[in-house]
Amino acid sequence: QVQLVESGGGLVQAGGSLRLSCAASGTIFSINPMGWYRQAPGKQRELVAVIISGGRTIYADSVKGRFTISRDNAKNTVYLQMNSLKPEDTAVYYCNVKSIREYWGQGIQVTVSS
Repeated sequence: QVQLVESGGGLVQAGGSLRLSCAASGTIFSINPMGWYRQAPGKQRELVAVIISGGRTIYADSVKGRFTISRDNAKNTVYLQMNSLKPEDTAVYYCNVKSIREYWGQGIQVTVSS
């Protein structure tokens, strides 16, 4: 069983930065993809970024060049550094891990004011 705990969200002005963290308890291997999704009000949940085996990263087009995903395998933690934030980045952000099954965090609010 894996549990994910997110932290680091909050309110920030447009152009500002936030860093999200997601700590996983349980057995996670470096080959297991870890990532971040987000869901804005009235919209479907969408992929933001994922980091997979070998450190390869995939980003949504809307965040490329502004967000950076990283992970610390020793701490079973994945991070999302968010820079140059825009109001349209406002959403609940969810941590995700894929192993034998898929696990989700409880979600954390990120609000960007204009």
